Amino acid sequence: MQVAIVKYNAGNIYSVVNALKRLGVEPLLTDDAEQLSQADRVVFPGQGEARGAMEYLRQRRLDEVIRQLRQPVLGICIGQQLLCRHSEEGDVDCIGVFDADVRRFCPTRHEEKVPCMGWNELHVGGEGVRKECPLFQGLGQQPYVYFVHSYYVPLCAETAAVADYIQPYSAAMWRDNFYACQFHPEKSGRVGETIIKNFLEL
Repeated sequence: MQVAIVKYNAGNIYSVVNALKRLGVEPLLTDDAEQLSQADRVVFPGQGEARGAMEYLRQRRLDEVIRQLRQPVLGICIGQQLLCRHSEEGDVDCIGVFDADVRRFCPTRHEEKVPCMGWNELHVGGEGVRKECPLFQGLGQQPYVYFVHSYYVPLCAETAAVADYIQPYSAAMWRDNFYACQFHPEKSGRVGETIIKNFLEL
């Protein structure tokens, strides 16, 4: 199986590389359209700023390449946000796979810090969840995963898992062959490893 990781100007890519290697996969880190299109799986990870990331992707036409992928794709952290329609971070239009806008957390109490950072409960069933997502098979209803983010996607038709920080939001999304996580599965221990393995086995 060939797993390609989208190479662009975002951090945290090498932690995803290492997570895949722990599962016995030697991923290809690339910004080449043909290599991305021919891969069996594509991972779109990263930490960074939305406007700068979108400018980089558009300069290389990677936004079009990603939008047209037909194999399973996994967006992680800003990768999830960039797959949405628009982001308040830099007031920028994004790739538009998911019909949702990215918003900044607005704290209402002193103890609500931004960025949201640390472990939080992931609700993979119940209110707000679109339907049972294959990424979360074998995890139970409320596993814990690791988050670092200042922006979030509100609940929408494509919400596949919910987390609650300041308000409930889309911790994961799913549409057709596109899957996405606001949290970092590569930093979420055995739960995250199971999520990545489930993605590889789709």
